[in-house]
Amino acid sequence: MQRILIKNGQVVDPANERDGIYDVLLEQGQVAAISENISVDGAEIIDAEGCIVAPGFVDLHCHLREPGQEYKEDVASGTRAAIRGGFTSLVAMPNTEPAIDSEAAVRSMAEIISEKAAARVYPAGAITRGQKGRDLTEMGGMMQAGAVAFTDDGLPVTSSRVMQLALQYSDMLGVPISVHEEDPDLAGDGVVNRGRISTLLGLPAIPTAAESAMVARDLELCREFGGHLHIAHVSTRNSIDLIRKAKDEGLKVTCEVTPHHLTLTEDLVRESNYDTNTKVNPPLRTSTDVEALVNALSEGIVDVIATDHAPHSFDDKDKEYIFADFGISGLETAFSLLHDQLVLKGDITMNRLIAALTVVPATIFDLPGGTLSQGEPADLVILRPQDEWAVNPDDFVSGGKNTPLAGWSLTGRVDTVLVAGRIMMRDGELQC
Repeated sequence: MQRILIKNGQVVDPANERDGIYDVLLEQGQVAAISENISVDGAEIIDAEGCIVAPGFVDLHCHLREPGQEYKEDVASGTRAAIRGGFTSLVAMPNTEPAIDSEAAVRSMAEIISEKAAARVYPAGAITRGQKGRDLTEMGGMMQAGAVAFTDDGLPVTSSRVMQLALQYSDMLGVPISVHEEDPDLAGDGVVNRGRISTLLGLPAIPTAAESAMVARDLELCREFGGHLHIAHVSTRNSIDLIRKAKDEGLKVTCEVTPHHLTLTEDLVRESNYDTNTKVNPPLRTSTDVEALVNALSEGIVDVIATDHAPHSFDDKDKEYIFADFGISGLETAFSLLHDQLVLKGDITMNRLIAALTVVPATIFDLPGGTLSQGEPADLVILRPQDEWAVNPDDFVSGGKNTPLAGWSLTGRVDTVLVAGRIMMRDGELQC
């Protein structure tokens, strides 16, 4: 396997508390050495002067749509989009058609991944059969087949008894239960956040209590019955307050926030003139909620940034707002949006951003990578933090062009990506 020497880059590796100018040597698909002024014979040189060299990003929450919805996305296009965004590892949600809800389904997904994936993909299994919320899946067998977490994402587990049992199995198996927190009775047919914007636009609304009420329930179940509760796409200040208290108590709870919930507000729905690409579940919230999420990320209450990449076809979104599908295609813009809107404005540090995209998610879901330690997989990203570029959805390699960022100018770009020491993108051009 090719020997690669990355020279003169600013290495940011939060797992090892490393932030400085170093050379990085890759051999046999692994990190061989990090030091100043490495010199070896026969290595391909990548000059990273002026760039940041970091572990490849790890996304705990994305939708690859395969099997069953390949007209939206498939593993090949989704993982190439991941590479474009600097993500070398993905956890694929199980709300496919059919759902990934059995040992056989996990093994089938693993075969698809082996054949098509440009990045590492780890399947999540469903909590309940068919994601119907009633009967638990056989989690032990699914874990043996390769499932790294369990979730009915896209749907809440409304039965408290079923969630109790899921958490007890989580405790026994040592695997996270990732939850989509939404009370369907409160959410109803809502499509935007309940508040000023929903009133002005006359759109059915989703109250913040639809999320925080379920967060409170599941934290109480975790408190009583144990397990590892991972709360997906947190979007409200009230939810953050509940999670902070639970962490102070020592509960095994972790959480994630999306790039769009950290940077966009409900005002965008009005400003964009009902652009359905702003329609996401949970909905974009208020500036007060966004401020609470950003502060919680900076403090470490929010553990992880996860994209909730939700690609859709043009027809899925080319409808009246109330009928369009929920979701944003986010893999290819995640780093740039976060760097432009949070790091450059001083709301979080580059080190914290990279930690929330690398070592922290890898540790929470017990995945390889997330670090540039010697002997670890040579999954790396090289970033150009000063480069400006304009978002053009037509240039996305994802099957989903559904982004509310079309035309935005962002500062910060993913330049080069390696997976297991193989160059998958170089100078912004895909090699896979």
